[in-house]
Amino acid sequence: MDHALSNVLYEYDQLLAEEQKKRESGTLMPKEGQRDERILAVGPQTGQFINLLARSLDKPTILEIGTSYGYSSVWLADAARASGGKVITMELADYKSTFAQGMADKAGLARYVDYRVGDAVAMIADLDERVDFVLLDLWKNLYVPCLSAFAPKLNAGAIIVADNISPNREHAAEYCQAVRSVPGMSSFSVPVGQGLELSRYKAF
Repeated sequence: MDHALSNVLYEYDQLLAEEQKKRESGTLMPKEGQRDERILAVGPQTGQFINLLARSLDKPTILEIGTSYGYSSVWLADAARASGGKVITMELADYKSTFAQGMADKAGLARYVDYRVGDAVAMIADLDERVDFVLLDLWKNLYVPCLSAFAPKLNAGAIIVADNISPNREHAAEYCQAVRSVPGMSSFSVPVGQGLELSRYKAF
């Protein structure tokens, strides 16, 4: 890991620490009309995990669904740089995407990431590229619709990681059932970070 990326990850760590303090004090939730301040990051354990997985692929097209403020994007962009790949990341909120772009630029990784803003399901449907790696990390009620949209675009050997998958989370069981029902998909839950569903696709 180079110095620029280390500095950006340290900056994210500070933002996450501030977020935790606001959560504990009850001041995190935005007032009506204000922007969402929550970083909603996957955390360092999951960040390192997805980085290693994406690095294992050769020149992958990496699809991140749910940029938020870009923490996982820099981990994926670093993997893209190492493996000769690229990241396409999708976010509904333009100000989050703008913040994420600034952080990637500071990390020296901006040229590896294509930032797209809008409705994820619609953007996935319009995606021309085939995909080798997917990180799914947005509102959980959208996991299954996103899966339905990107499944036909997966290359053989593609890896899919869904974050925040644990028994007590709403929509987790629905997504796990759906992804495990995709023909050619192998999938299981792993106790990394907030819980992940790790899947590997192999077309017939």
